Amino acid sequence: PKLRDFKNPFKVTYQVVNVDQIATHFPQGGEVNAATLVEAGLVRKNQPVKVLSSGEISVAVNVTADKFSASAEQKIVAAGGSTTTR
Repeated sequence: PKLRDFKNPFKVTYQVVNVDQIATHFPQGGEVNAATLVEAGLVRKNQPVKVLSSGEISVAVNVTADKFSASAEQKIVAAGGSTTTR
């Protein structure tokens, strides 16, 4: 780390999707995964996705992502949906 321009080769950088973005782009609910998020233009493909809890959600969605914050998971389950880690 003392060396200049040191870059950790094991660092994982997640693309962030908020709960309110999922609610606005998928108002009918249903399945949400990395492929559907790419189609909606929220993330780039072939990169890990993390769901955060900014905003509110009221539709039941089944979300599959690489990581979830604890509060985002609670909000999705409270709205009637489910979370799956891939």
